[in-house]
Order: sequence, then C-alpha cells, then structure tokens
Amino acid sequence: MLHPRRRFVALAGAFATALLAGCGFKLRQPVQLPFTRLAISGFKPASPMAEALRQALPPSVTVVNRPLDAEVVLVVLEDRYDKIVAASTAAGQVREFRLRVTLRFRLDKPDGGAQLSEQRLELVRDMSYLEKDALAKQTEEAGLVRDMRQDMAQQLLQMLAAAGQPSPKG
Repeated sequence: MLHPRRRFVALAGAFATALLAGCGFKLRQPVQLPFTRLAISGFKPASPMAEALRQALPPSVTVVNRPLDAEVVLVVLEDRYDKIVAASTAAGQVREFRLRVTLRFRLDKPDGGAQLSEQRLELVRDMSYLEKDALAKQTEEAGLVRDMRQDMAQQLLQMLAAAGQPSPKG
C-alpha cells in the first residue's frame, strides 16, 4: 500500500499530465526535413555557427561534401557575430553590450537553381556589463552567443523544412 503522501504525488503527477495533454501541449519534436543529403557551402573554417547547425541536424540527414551528391545545397552568404556598446555612463564606462548573430543564406538545388531565395536570420541580445565582473561577463557572453547560435540553427531547420514542403493550392 502506498504511503498517503506518495499516493498524493502520484495522483498530482497524473492530473498534471492529463491537463497538459488536454490543452494540446507536446514536447518539441525534431524537425522533419524533406531531404536526407545536404551540402553546405560558404561557412569559414571552424565556424561556430556551422557547428551549431551540424549538431541541430536530425540523424536522418547526412552532410555531403559535393553539391552534386546532395538533394539540396545550403549556401551561406554571411555568418557574422557583432558586439557593440549599447549603453555607457557619462564617464564612458560601458554598462551594456548588444550581441548580434546574423546569418544570410539561400537554398539551392544541386544544379544551382534556387529552391529558397536569399533569407536573413538575426538574433539580438542585450547584456549588462560591469568592469569588476569582467571575467564572469566574458563567460556569460560566450554562453549567450552559443545559445543564440543554437536557436538560430533551429530556426534555420524550420525554414528548410518549410521550403521543402509543397505549397498550398489557393
């Protein structure tokens, strides 16, 4: 026989699960891409954005080296990270930075024809700053930028999935 507290926790968990299922809540599922072979061109060697994209790709997709071996080719036109001063004191001390990750790309067919015209994704985050916390802020910045790139990779995959779907007839 279950202890009354354990029974209460079990019932509360079952109730919460039922509520979430009833409202249509679903855990995020991996993106289903309409292709299995992807070529990527335009990233600089050791690009952190390229690595974030490779990690975000579902296991069903293989990155190939030659565009002719691919079903689609992701052509990266711009992969940029900017850090600018967003706010400073009257004495010129920085109080806030604006972090920006930008990715411009297009999706081509292996023969070079366009499948998705040029697109631009941009994420911006503001980060407070104090000189006395410089080392901690450097670590915070690295984490924010990493998360921004992971978010952008997911957005890119959503766009690629939508680009491969047949257009609705209207």
